[in-house]
Amino acid sequence: MSQRRRRSLALLTSGVLALPLLAGCGAGDEEGGPVAAGQDIAVTSRDKVADGGVLRWAVDSLPDTLNTFQADADATTTRIAGAVLPQLFVLDAKGQPAANPDYLEKAEIVAREPKQVVLYKLNQQAVWSDGREIGAADFVAQWRALNGKDSAYWTARNAGYERIEKIERGKTDLEVKVTFAKPYTDWRSLFTPLYPKQVTGTPDAFNEGARGALKVTAGPFNLGAVDKKTGTVALTRSARWWGRPAKLDTLVLTAVPRADRPAALAAGKLDLAEIDRTGADRIALAHRDAKAAKGAKGAGGAPAHGPGASVTAAQATMSWAIAYGADETKAKEEQASRAANAEAAKKYADEQNALRTFAVRKSLEPAYTQLAMNGASGPLADERVRRAVARALDRKALAEIVLKPLGLPAKPVGSHLALAGQLAYADNSDALGGQDTQAAQALLADAGWRRGGKLTEPSGAKAGPEASSEDDGKTPSGPGTGNDGLYIVGQDDERNGDEQGGDEQAGDGQAGDGQGADGHPADAGPGLSPALTVAPLAAQQEASLLAQADAARAAADTDAAQDAPATDADATTADGDAKGAPVRDGDGAGSAKASAAPAPAKQARTSGSMLAKDGKALSLRFVLPSGPGSESLRAVGERIAQMLQKVGIQAELKKVADESFFKDHIASGQYDLALYSWPATAYPATDARPIFAKPEPAADGSLLVEQNYTRVGTDHIDQLFDQALGELDEAASRELIRKADARIWAAAGSIPLYQRPELVAVKPSLVNAGAFGLGAPRFQDIGWKKPPAAKETNAKEKK
Repeated sequence: MSQRRRRSLALLTSGVLALPLLAGCGAGDEEGGPVAAGQDIAVTSRDKVADGGVLRWAVDSLPDTLNTFQADADATTTRIAGAVLPQLFVLDAKGQPAANPDYLEKAEIVAREPKQVVLYKLNQQAVWSDGREIGAADFVAQWRALNGKDSAYWTARNAGYERIEKIERGKTDLEVKVTFAKPYTDWRSLFTPLYPKQVTGTPDAFNEGARGALKVTAGPFNLGAVDKKTGTVALTRSARWWGRPAKLDTLVLTAVPRADRPAALAAGKLDLAEIDRTGADRIALAHRDAKAAKGAKGAGGAPAHGPGASVTAAQATMSWAIAYGADETKAKEEQASRAANAEAAKKYADEQNALRTFAVRKSLEPAYTQLAMNGASGPLADERVRRAVARALDRKALAEIVLKPLGLPAKPVGSHLALAGQLAYADNSDALGGQDTQAAQALLADAGWRRGGKLTEPSGAKAGPEASSEDDGKTPSGPGTGNDGLYIVGQDDERNGDEQGGDEQAGDGQAGDGQGADGHPADAGPGLSPALTVAPLAAQQEASLLAQADAARAAADTDAAQDAPATDADATTADGDAKGAPVRDGDGAGSAKASAAPAPAKQARTSGSMLAKDGKALSLRFVLPSGPGSESLRAVGERIAQMLQKVGIQAELKKVADESFFKDHIASGQYDLALYSWPATAYPATDARPIFAKPEPAADGSLLVEQNYTRVGTDHIDQLFDQALGELDEAASRELIRKADARIWAAAGSIPLYQRPELVAVKPSLVNAGAFGLGAPRFQDIGWKKPPAAKETNAKEKK
């Protein structure tokens, strides 16, 4: 798995119908257009940045390796490499690769025939931390380690390196000439980062030498101590750095789970941290409370949110009465509970006071969220059904759920292969078509799906791939876990494990739509994002499901139904035994009368307002992660299910544990619909091909899908990627990428929805850092802004 293919991790039968605009849409006068949202990093010139200081920057975890080309490298590995190793090309604010003058004077193609030759002219001052010049020997060692010819190297990829024929010294030691056996349009992706030959020169050094340390570096920072006890990695300013020196003395990467970051920020353990919606809302509430306190005499005390804020006067009175009542046992229990609640409220209030000192910088991540459709089997194996699902979606409305409350542009993503601002970007969604209920219904009718169709399958059968007979053992269940198994859209949220309430949720500070996270009215000020909750959908869908049940009962064959039949929702559980959804009135009353036949009796029912074909309802299993931080995905999933119901498709929401979501469901194909994200890339011809490659049968009968977890692909898409990869005319290569994207849209394996929000909590005086958007950090420019007094002193000294 390549580093760039890993960047593509953490997010798809052509020709059945007439496909408009398959040539790809033109990019207009300015290719890629403007970015959807720019960087928010408090750009400040270096002369206004103080020299020295420490920055504590949150990361998800300490890295298992410092070698970005190994399979277990992660985002922290990449961040460290960006600060301590040569980056020959870096991404600018529009996500485009640009030559890094700290390492390169020039890099260009100097020959195309008979073979492609790239000449690198290195910065004459560029040296490793041991004093040796960066040169051809380092390029050769990295190529030999990564070209895939020596299996002793435990590499995660060879993309691009396997196309190199030879590497040699140029006219001087500062020139490196690379000759390709096959033309390669993404040659700029190579040798970034560049490791010293001490790391890549032998299999042993490559496999083990850079897992916990980098003895030789060449960046504005050196690698200091990696402390697993404290969960920190220290990067210190490099004395051998030839470029503009780093402003910071030390950059400390600190491992803190995202859910714990608001508390860590408040405790003074972090200065910079990417946060989720909950964290951003807490900071917004802290600023709102501070502003309100300034404008109100006598303001103070506990905030009107957080632990205990939802307790009513009657509840408080009852608690006091029990705590000081005659029943000593109950009194002690209640007094202990009151003390714990008071402590939690005080802690929350103290944290909110501290969070007032932070700002939230925001942009859009270089990643997009998509709806994936598993085309391997079931109804979605039919391209017409996939296209109908896509045409049922209002993508702008879905984007607005996530982005509008944050004040970010909510324009749907128009490409699978690039984001707005990147040169390869063009909106090719017209190759599939926009939201059109009538068109979706026509596609479904053409595929043979009808409303009011007779249902003959046993109760519990489903049209899509079968779910396992038991819930995932890794999935938390029960009240408060966010996962009670199957969730049928429209049934009461409390019966499906989505109970809203509790002081902990209230403490998250989310607000909006007139209600707090605990279901009580929230005092949310202007500008705060609403809580992303699925609860309001229950009331809208309950009547619809009951109407379906009535229709089914009225049409049922009286000889085949001794009891009142279940609703369509109850008849299509993921477990096949109605485990995840409650049974309607009368269900199960006559179960004791059933005979001991080996197979369940077929019931003559109809699908009512939903669609059916060959005796089965059109019901799709929609898998979503259940953990904290996935609230927006679940809200979007609910809205999608609601949109699908309008065209007669029933979606069954199955919430699973985060740790099993990808491995046990997406990668293994145990889903019909799913929401997950893909990072964007500056090199789509290389990085995106395995995501959309046509699956091929393996010798053992299984399907080789690479990273195409939708199992949808075509030979034509593969051919367009191959042509783009070998096209050295960059404009022509980008046009081939756009054509491939149009074909991907038409195949309807995955539907891009929105670019993910990027929310970063920072100390306001920290500059040149925050929400980087499509660009890469320039580590040496990050620092603390000089105070006004310091600027005045400097001005006097100059005079």
